[in-house]
Amino acid sequence: MNEQDEIKRRQKERSRLTAILLLLFVALVFGITIAKMGLAS
Repeated sequence: MNEQDEIKRRQKERSRLTAILLLLFVALVFGITIAKMGLAS
């Protein structure tokens, strides 16, 4: 395994982590929105 493959592997892992964090953030915002609508009514 050369250095280029190692760099690509790291970038893939980081992009996957970023995607997971983004999904969690969206889920959190969605959950807060639903909770606020539930409390308001």
